[in-house]
Amino acid sequence: MENRIFNNADSFVMAFDEAWSQVVCDDINLKIDKVINELEEHPFVIQNPEIVRDIANFRINSLRKFK
Repeated sequence: MENRIFNNADSFVMAFDEAWSQVVCDDINLKIDKVINELEEHPFVIQNPEIVRDIANFRINSLRKFK
């Protein structure tokens, strides 16, 4: 399937999950910063910079996605 990027939260979390698995860092907050910086050109990050950290924190902490 072709990797497609859309300006929505679903597309962002898919990209976030992939980037998260590739970034090596023991500090969760620093790793979130690094992943968001890596995704700085993602349309959802560009259009919604004020909520991407909230979505990332929700994904990591509330869903315990990567713990």
